[in-house]
Amino acid sequence: MALFKKRTVGKPGEWYYCLEHKKVEEGPDCPAKDRFGPYTSRAEAENAMELARERNLEWENDPRWHDARARGGDED
Repeated sequence: MALFKKRTVGKPGEWYYCLEHKKVEEGPDCPAKDRFGPYTSRAEAENAMELARERNLEWENDPRWHDARARGGDED
C-alpha cells in the first residue's frame, strides 16, 4: 500500500489549455506544471495563449512592476 495517493487536481467540467500538447483538455489530464486553467468554458481555454499574451503586455507596460534601475534611475 502506498503512503501517498496520487491525486488529480481539478474537476471534470473545468477546461485547461495544455502547454505540452498545445490543446484544450477537459479535466486534469496533464500535470499542473504543463497547463493553464481552469477555465469555465472550452472557448475560454482555447483563448488561453492570447489571454496570456495580453496579460504579459499589460505587465511589461505597467510602471508599478519596474524598478528605478530598469528605467535608468539610480535608487538604492
